[in-house]
Amino acid sequence: MQTVLIVEDTPHLSAWLSQVVGDAFVGASIQSCGTKADAMASIARQHFDLALIDLGLPDGSGVDVIKLLRDRQTDCVCVVVTIFDDDDHLFDSLQAGAFGYLLKDQEQQTLKAQLLRIVQGEPPLTPSIARRVLNYFGQAATRRATLAQSIEAAVALTDRETEVLGLVAKGFTITEIAKLLGISRYTVADYVKTIYKKLNVSSRAEAALEAVRRGLVGSTLSGQNT
Repeated sequence: MQTVLIVEDTPHLSAWLSQVVGDAFVGASIQSCGTKADAMASIARQHFDLALIDLGLPDGSGVDVIKLLRDRQTDCVCVVVTIFDDDDHLFDSLQAGAFGYLLKDQEQQTLKAQLLRIVQGEPPLTPSIARRVLNYFGQAATRRATLAQSIEAAVALTDRETEVLGLVAKGFTITEIAKLLGISRYTVADYVKTIYKKLNVSSRAEAALEAVRRGLVGSTLSGQNT
């Protein structure tokens, strides 16, 4: 990291962060700003490799600084350094383009070690923040799985309909399915019509994809049109 921007309005914290950065990245050129306006002016004049950004600035939010860097200097690594440990500030910052999120209530050596993770391509995250992120995405995955189960339950097929869907996906015609199952082709046609309606599909290809999703056939399909 050759050039570093520090956006922090409290003088002693700005000096503290400058010392941490100087220890972590020896020889780096450090520019300190105490307001959003000053930070944006600096970004317009100079390119930065790393930016440490406080969120609560006297003239606005540090999130705006992150957004500007994302738009103007896409290779700059933005790391939030703040007292805010709530979900709103955290995920607003990450969505804006922050690569890391660190809390100020840490020892200098701990903060230095977290910043050095950037060199390895790892996001610097205070442990409590890392747990919050993992918990959030873990809950999101659970919500998605629950939703998928609910959707599948809502469009549950009978055993016979499932059998017909699998054969349709494998490329059998209605007549061939009728012979295989020992029922009339008109009955098979009714099954297909019901299946399409339940699954909200309108073609064999869409039905085949649903069959793959349900594990009725493999992901490589070949078939013929009815």
